[in-house]
Amino acid sequence: MIFFKYFLLVAILVFSIPAIGQTTYPKITGYFGILHPIVTVSPDGTNINFRDYYALGFPTGINIWKSPKIGFSFEIVPNIRAENGISKVNSLLFHPGVLVALGNGYTFAGRAAFETSGRYGITPVFNKTIIKNTNSSYYIAIPLPVRFGNDHPTTFTVGFQFGIAF
Repeated sequence: MIFFKYFLLVAILVFSIPAIGQTTYPKITGYFGILHPIVTVSPDGTNINFRDYYALGFPTGINIWKSPKIGFSFEIVPNIRAENGISKVNSLLFHPGVLVALGNGYTFAGRAAFETSGRYGITPVFNKTIIKNTNSSYYIAIPLPVRFGNDHPTTFTVGFQFGIAF
């Protein structure tokens, strides 16, 4: 009986310790970034950030990688807008989605979008890790939000995001 207990203990230890250099899944990572919407297009016209106003967001999130190829992400983005000498938090975005590793440091994030301003939609994001360190990495991303609702016309935006993941 004691042999069985030791055998079970050794088996649990062997199978619960990852191989050297191997990542275990699920793998959890966090990140923080700065988002600059560049241009927004709608039936009402085209709005360019930095021209009549300045808008930026601070995406902060957690990624849960189920495997090296697929994962889930939850992101919260406070959006700030400065216009006519006044700045304020314009909305808070809740941004859950699926992650797909495309290889060579590229990742696709397909996100649902729910803004406290009453808008909703989808945001495909194309992400590239540009510097990878032992404990962190730096990335750039191109988010392409499409928004509906709140008695406003549909909008399509192209943005630029950069940040750090850890």
